Amino acid sequence: MTRSKSLTRSTVGKKAVMAVTGLMLVGFLFFHALGNMKVFFGGDAFDHYSHWLRTVLTPILPHEGFLWLARVGLLAAVIGHIWSATSLALRAKRARPVKYAHRKPVQGSYAARTMRWGGVIVVLFVIYHILDLTTGHLNPNPDGGPFARLSADFAPSRWYVTAFYVLAVVTVGFHLRHGLWSAIQTLGRSNERREKFLKGVALGFSVLLCAMFLSVPFAVVTGLVK
Repeated sequence: MTRSKSLTRSTVGKKAVMAVTGLMLVGFLFFHALGNMKVFFGGDAFDHYSHWLRTVLTPILPHEGFLWLARVGLLAAVIGHIWSATSLALRAKRARPVKYAHRKPVQGSYAARTMRWGGVIVVLFVIYHILDLTTGHLNPNPDGGPFARLSADFAPSRWYVTAFYVLAVVTVGFHLRHGLWSAIQTLGRSNERREKFLKGVALGFSVLLCAMFLSVPFAVVTGLVK
């Protein structure tokens, strides 16, 4: 127990927590985006998929039992990710208590320099997304089914919702590209010879995931799915 506490208090331990929880969230995002593709098979298929998620592993688990287990796991991953990221940021700040008048610019990608505010945008979007499409409190058709809510949400007249969705997804892409690469480095799966290849994999996966998520609102707005 003491060794475990010592590990989580160390910089290496905190980076490991951030990497593992980040990879858990990446897995969720991929399967969530994959499930969203059901919309291209029609509204009934999309609603059926949503219903199926509530009956997974029944009667071993109660109705929506699987969803609640997934939600608890995701919440734990989000808390662990935010805690480790915040803790590392504060530790880095304490390590440099003196502000220099002139500082040499630090090299790094655009995503690396914007990870913090990008994370804030993602968290705000997740809260809005839950209140909108999950609980229906912010949806114009709160009593409708999943597909009805989706169609009402991304109607052409609600272009600002689509714009916010695009901003959030693109931000996730930048966050994911840098975060996935950092996780690979933290977990020791990279070396100089494979660095270029793994960077390409992180970029390609991020682009693919963004394209999957963005295809849904664009399909609704353009009338491709009804």
